Parts: sequence; structure tokens; C-alpha cells
Amino acid sequence: MAAGAVMVTFSGSLADVDRGVYDELSLRAARHPSETEMYLMTRVLAYCLEFAEGIAFSEGLSSTEEPAVVVRDLTGRLTAWIEVGAPDAERLHYGSKLADRTVVYTHRDPAKVLAAWAGKRIHQSERIRLYSFDPGFIDAAVAELERRNEITVSVTERQLYLELNGVTLSTAVHEHEIA
Repeated sequence: MAAGAVMVTFSGSLADVDRGVYDELSLRAARHPSETEMYLMTRVLAYCLEFAEGIAFSEGLSSTEEPAVVVRDLTGRLTAWIEVGAPDAERLHYGSKLADRTVVYTHRDPAKVLAAWAGKRIHQSERIRLYSFDPGFIDAAVAELERRNEITVSVTERQLYLELNGVTLSTAVHEHEIA
């Protein structure tokens, strides 16, 4: 854990009907001093929406060699590069070359994120997906965020239902192509 980081915990359950993924959640996310609560919340949701065997939070903002969330197979090979926010095109290019799958989850305006990548060289950009949430959703989730959180995440037909510390929120998960 980085010096000055705050540990934020999440316990509860995940039911992703779209992918047939059901599991109990027990997450510990170190929030770096320069990481916003919006970034942290998006990182946790990206973890839930991409949940698979071998998924883990990386060292986060203190690591420039890894994305926010990684998935590795049993041999340690990187299978998914999961970015959060608005990574630059060079970072996506790098991640796309290393992993079988590259995705980005953003709490920012997706049109602005896409515009920043336009015309830039990104390896296999047609395979990379950008995901965003309804305006105001991440703000509403952040308003309920505490150091210790009870969380239930349900996904059906790309609609996300989040119960965070007794408050229920929902959003569509919007998919954007970057090619």
C-alpha cells in the first residue's frame, strides 16, 4: 500500500446475470492520496463488471506499468488490461499489445475521452471498448461511499443495479467503440 493511502473495503455480493457470474465480494482498495473518490468508485465497479478468475487491483496510480485492474491466468500471463478514467492513447496501445483484451471504464464524459484518442495510434483499437455510466451515477455512488462499505452489484441486460450502504442506484452500462 502506498504511503498515505487510505484503505477502503467493500463486502457483499455480485450477480452478473449477463455473464453468469455470481460471487461473494470482499474487496480492499487502497485509495492513493491523488486518487479521487470518483476514480475509486469507477475502479471498484470495473472490478465487479469484469470479475473473473485471476482478477486483481494493481498497485494503482503508483504503478505505471499496469492498469487499474488486471486479470491474469494461472501461469501469470496478462489476459485483460482494464483501465479507469481517461488513459492516454499511448497507454492503451501498450496495454492492447500485452493483453488479450483491453477495456476502459470512465466516470468522465465519454465523448471527450474518445476525442482525445481520435487519430492516435492504438494497437487493435477496433477491439478495445470504452464503458461509461449514466450522468450523475458515479457522483451519487460517491455520496454514499465510506471507509467500510456494504455493496451489492447486480447486472442484467447491461443495466447495473448498485446497493451501497443501504442506498440503491441504477445505471445503464454504455459501450463505445473507439475505432
